[in-house]
Amino acid sequence: MFALIFIFFVLNIPLLVSRFTEPRCFWRIYDNKDKDEDLLTGCVFFLITEQRPVEKDYFNHILTFFRTTKHIQFALALAFSMDEVNRNLDLLPNSSFIIQCLGGGCTSGTKFYSHSQFSEELNDIPNYICYDQTMCIVVLTGPNLATSVVVGTILNLLMPQQILQITYGPFHPILSNREQFPSLYQMAAKDTSLALAMISLIFYFNWNWIGLAISDNDQGTQFLTRLRKEMEKLTVCFAFVSMIPVKMDLFLLRAEVYYNQIVTSSTNVVIIYGDPDSALAVGFRKWESLGLQRIWVTTSQWDGTTRKNDFPFNIFNGKITFAYHHAEISSFKTFVQTLNPLKYTDEFLARLEWMNLKCNVSASMCNTLKNCLSNASLQWLKVQTFDMAFSEESYDIYNAVYAVAHALHEMLLQHVYNQPMDNGKGRYAYCLKLHSFLRKIRFTNPVGDRVIMNQKEKLQEEYGIFQIWNLPHGLGLKVKIGEFSSYFPYGQQLHIYEDMIERATGSRQMPPSVCSADCLPGFRKFSQEGMAACCFGCSPCPQNEVSNETNMDNCVRCLENEYANREQNQCIQKAVVFLNYKDTLGMVLTVMALFFSAFTTVVLGIFLKHHDTPIVKANNQNLSYILLISLIFCFLCPLLFIGHPNSATCVLQQITFGVVFTLAVSTVLTKTVTVLLAFKVTAPGRRMRYFLISGVPNYIIVICTLIQIILSTIWLLYSPPFIDKDVHSEHGQIIIVCNKGSVTAFYCVLGYHGSLAFTSFIVAFLARNLPDTFNEAKLLTFSMLLFCSVWITFLPVYHSTKGKIMVAVEVLSILASSAGLLGCIFIPKCYIILLRPERNSLQKLRGKTSSRTQIS
Repeated sequence: MFALIFIFFVLNIPLLVSRFTEPRCFWRIYDNKDKDEDLLTGCVFFLITEQRPVEKDYFNHILTFFRTTKHIQFALALAFSMDEVNRNLDLLPNSSFIIQCLGGGCTSGTKFYSHSQFSEELNDIPNYICYDQTMCIVVLTGPNLATSVVVGTILNLLMPQQILQITYGPFHPILSNREQFPSLYQMAAKDTSLALAMISLIFYFNWNWIGLAISDNDQGTQFLTRLRKEMEKLTVCFAFVSMIPVKMDLFLLRAEVYYNQIVTSSTNVVIIYGDPDSALAVGFRKWESLGLQRIWVTTSQWDGTTRKNDFPFNIFNGKITFAYHHAEISSFKTFVQTLNPLKYTDEFLARLEWMNLKCNVSASMCNTLKNCLSNASLQWLKVQTFDMAFSEESYDIYNAVYAVAHALHEMLLQHVYNQPMDNGKGRYAYCLKLHSFLRKIRFTNPVGDRVIMNQKEKLQEEYGIFQIWNLPHGLGLKVKIGEFSSYFPYGQQLHIYEDMIERATGSRQMPPSVCSADCLPGFRKFSQEGMAACCFGCSPCPQNEVSNETNMDNCVRCLENEYANREQNQCIQKAVVFLNYKDTLGMVLTVMALFFSAFTTVVLGIFLKHHDTPIVKANNQNLSYILLISLIFCFLCPLLFIGHPNSATCVLQQITFGVVFTLAVSTVLTKTVTVLLAFKVTAPGRRMRYFLISGVPNYIIVICTLIQIILSTIWLLYSPPFIDKDVHSEHGQIIIVCNKGSVTAFYCVLGYHGSLAFTSFIVAFLARNLPDTFNEAKLLTFSMLLFCSVWITFLPVYHSTKGKIMVAVEVLSILASSAGLLGCIFIPKCYIILLRPERNSLQKLRGKTSSRTQIS
């Protein structure tokens, strides 16, 4: 008993001192009260059962000693929980929970306040020796660490194993030390998934550049380790890490350094983690009061929504908090609203009004109110003062009360109450027995949540995510924007309500927080030496490579049948291109080929019709017929080059071209040799005359054509032409062409044609001045000169073009060289046959011959 009185006295020393230094009715109520509100205060409650009924009005006295909104919340949660248990017929029959007048304390720094006592005088405390009370006291401490440690240490020193301690508020590893706190239970679950939940949210909003301010203790270090582990998986980086000392004097020495870290950093998101009554909280309040525009990501213990400020609403000026998810307790609001307001004094009403309505109160006369609402009711004040939903701490209190009730109930069922005191050691034995029951207890609370007291068997964590904005004039907006459940597979644990974000802010987009601007599609990231992984540069993708997402590390090369668009963010299917009949160029070349072949056919018809005329007979009409027929096929040959290539046309293109042109050029060579022999052989009986009469020159055509056929056969056997796709020559196009197969064979054919043409040119040039009316040596000379000029020009032009233009150049060369032969050799003769028939007569030929004889 002495130990309990000693504890109560220690907790209330600052309170007693304040009675002599402040107005009696308004302890710790100043204009800057709202600045102290965010610092959580420690509250201690004693849970005792009595074998008597307890009415609801019994709990009204609790509120008369609270000074802050959070104190009222804790006390109301305790009163509601105890009242609900007391009215439960299935729990603790013939027993009721009460709050013993030995009191508790609420601390703010080093200041303690009494929360539950029937009288203001210490001497009025009733003695705690009653036969009908429980023999083991349960102490509720929290929500901060300091209060729980102080009370737990004192209890362990003065009354070991005689009082059980249950803490509400955040989980602390320090309190899990069984040697230091053998009879202590923590209602809160471990924050093992908090780091993953926060990083998941950060990744969801595409943030990768964040700041961190944590308490410099084991809990903060453990949280930092978990945070780094999760950040490495998703490439999130720290802009700064501030380890805030626990001791206030050390913090004050470096307070400006910590502030400058946040101010100078480019991050817009800062994680806050630590005790809300530590030096970190002092720094946080300072940063907020100086108007730092940041999004603070933290836990629900930093959830103050009533902080007064004059800053306009800004999406940067708010917090995102994580709170343990629990079911809604709807009956709590009804309980609070039905508490009898007549039990409260004018002093209490004045205090609540002064705190929340900012009216003035006379220091000398506590009951005199100035500028306050005359009809303000306690119910209105309660609703306006704090959120009626259960906080994490309130929910821990709720579960703690039920845990104790279930443990006592189990003991009752086993008739523990009937056991003897064991010679004065009954209290010790009773607490040990209760301790053993409480450690194993597991139950489902009235709202359907599962509760397990064994810390090693705690259920997986679920968090509710809230977004909070502090508005001008002390108003606050708190919206639930999502949930995080560790039950789901990795990557599917976070669920964000985008519509709630849009309702609250007008936009689903959150402010960015990145070290470097995103590399847009079409660019790739490259790391910068000495910088974090989240800080990078952007460079355009190389040619024909794309990136279709932001912040891609590497570009992807398009397939051969695709090409990169101008923005280099998409691969587009290349168009299949070839020298088509439907294209303008293909159509023109087709018309030209058909026209010249038809024209050559007409010329052949003219020659056949006038086959008995001197001009046709004079120059070996059979060779003329062969040449015209070969030219018809030369003009038709380009049709094999136009249209979609296939294996047959690819082979026929080059073979037909080689054989037909060899036939034409060798025919020209035969004509030039024939002319030369005809004018050089003058004496009868000479051997050369025999060659001319016997038709030996005609074998030139056979031999030359046979050589070409042999070359073509070798070409086809070893490296024949084939269909090929040219995907590189033209951007965005796949050009289907006939690959020559063997380039050497192709140039051998051209070289062979060139040698025949050059030989024909030399022979014709030698015979150009021979006297004769129908001597065509000059015509053959010009035709071969034109033929050689076309193909000499073809070579550089052919190699300087690509795709279907290259094919068109070859077709034009075929048409031009064939047209040169036709025009130079046969057009003049057709002119004489059709337009100057008088020159195509035997008399004219004889007249010219006799005149030459007379002259000579």
